[in-house]
Amino acid sequence: MSNKASDVFPAGNTPSLNAESLAGKRVAMVLFSYYPADPRPRRAAEALASCGMSVDLICLRESGKDLKKEALNGVQIHRVPIARRRGGVLGYFYQYLAFLTVSSLMIAWRSLSRRYDLVYVHNMPDFLVLSGLAPKVFGAKVILDLHDPMPELMQTIFGFPADSAVVRLLKFVEKQSIRVANAVVTVNRACVKLFASRSCSAEKITVVINSPDEAIFQTRVPCLRPVSDKPFVLMYHGSLVERNGLGLAVEAFARVKPLVPNAELRIYGSRNPFLEEVMASVKDLGLESSVHYMGPQPLDQIVKAIQECDLGLIPNKKSIFTEINTPTRIFEYLALGKPVVAPSSAGICDYFDDKSLFFFELGNADDLAQKIVHIFHHPEKALEMATRGQEVYRAHAWREERFILIELVGRLLTKGGQRSAHSGKGELPSPPVEPRERLQKTKRA
Repeated sequence: MSNKASDVFPAGNTPSLNAESLAGKRVAMVLFSYYPADPRPRRAAEALASCGMSVDLICLRESGKDLKKEALNGVQIHRVPIARRRGGVLGYFYQYLAFLTVSSLMIAWRSLSRRYDLVYVHNMPDFLVLSGLAPKVFGAKVILDLHDPMPELMQTIFGFPADSAVVRLLKFVEKQSIRVANAVVTVNRACVKLFASRSCSAEKITVVINSPDEAIFQTRVPCLRPVSDKPFVLMYHGSLVERNGLGLAVEAFARVKPLVPNAELRIYGSRNPFLEEVMASVKDLGLESSVHYMGPQPLDQIVKAIQECDLGLIPNKKSIFTEINTPTRIFEYLALGKPVVAPSSAGICDYFDDKSLFFFELGNADDLAQKIVHIFHHPEKALEMATRGQEVYRAHAWREERFILIELVGRLLTKGGQRSAHSGKGELPSPPVEPRERLQKTKRA
């Protein structure tokens, strides 16, 4: 494996702390998820390994499918025999607690011989950061990667009131978990604002966006949809959960179909009870011949499906969580040159404007339908929007995000990340939330 900075970073993006400075450093990474199926931890782990860091990753093991131990792309994977199962609050808590106990013991035991330099913890849950306490005693730094804000997500999933005891407890746990970490990574500016408003200074937080893997989602130049009798294909892919708005997409499609007779909706994702409800509504609406469930597909097939579609849908329902979410699927469509219609929510509007995405009112099926019909009748406008949207994507492509992540780790593990007279808390001395050059790129786009 090469450790040269020129091999790790794109031209013009060599960090102030060279990749060589991280070679030989030891990392323990923890996630309550499956690896390598979970893309954000995989990209982070492989980015650190590409610098010559020794990465031990602890994750869940899906019984009968995963090896207990495995080496993959420079990452040493250790899977514990705990499977993730959806259920009620108590069920989630039991699984989280069991995994925390096992991962903490594994890291503490391995710390006696390996002396980790860094513990990198992915939420959910936030309190998995406690697995880094033993290495921290021996001098390791701890990064907490907050994929999702737990209070808002649990409110959306379970309908807890904002002032409920559960939500207050989750906010308290979030604040204490962030306090344990030396640095925090999160997915977008909206989350920075949220965490900074209740848990820590914004200076402690670095944004690393959930950009797709460029080796899989290779950029393609947007082009006009040919005028033909082929279907006008709308596409939805990802988690089939209510908050992501598949039901809203079907409701909007029922309004689109009479106006665009050759319209077709293709759905990709794992089958579950919510999907069954949606497909029952498809039957009730008489749309069986136009709405097709394509099942779960590997990423290479998702790429092919996007290439065959005409418009990517992000049909989120209105919720406190979807207000701040920036779906990775937007970047996946744009990378492959497809226009996208998405809600005008804070988590999306922080990065895109009405010249780079088609916006609809969050949760409004009528408005979504109107935008789809407009896009069908204005293919030149769709091409223009896809081109501008792709410029925004390029400013936040994984080669850019990887640079930010590795530079953060470099500062944290070298002199620049040691205890400073300014902070007095062993935290990073005022790192920028996002590089100025990248913000300028986005603004120009």
